[in-house]
Amino acid sequence: MNNTETCCGNNNSIADILKVILILQQNACPESCLDSCDRPMLGGGPNCLICNTRPVMLYTCCGNGTPWRMPITKEDVVCGDNDVVCSNVFRVEKIDGCCATFRVLATNPDVAARATVPYISTNTFFTMNLNCVCCLRCLQDTYVDVI
Repeated sequence: MNNTETCCGNNNSIADILKVILILQQNACPESCLDSCDRPMLGGGPNCLICNTRPVMLYTCCGNGTPWRMPITKEDVVCGDNDVVCSNVFRVEKIDGCCATFRVLATNPDVAARATVPYISTNTFFTMNLNCVCCLRCLQDTYVDVI
């Protein structure tokens, strides 16, 4: 069995969870439930009235337990090179079959505001074949001003 069959078949839990997250982000709701990736509503916290993003971290099958990272700019740079700022926190923006498009989120540079707004959006995107993703980690729901 090849990776295409395992992803595009009816049994891809990561793709299914990302679809749920995408729908929730499109219909952001301020109530919370169980603290899992596929909980049915985006939660609001004491410092966040309405959350519109469920930030995720992705782990690839060949990443040796290291989260996937992407540069926060559209410049032709590589994570690990000198002075290249990268992030391993993303917002799902679109799902098309076995592929998902993610927006790279950056750590909020305003240290005082990080407690309520931990991430800012970038205009950097990437599309990943979900065959490559073996683990998905959801972070606390938050508000991200999507540019």
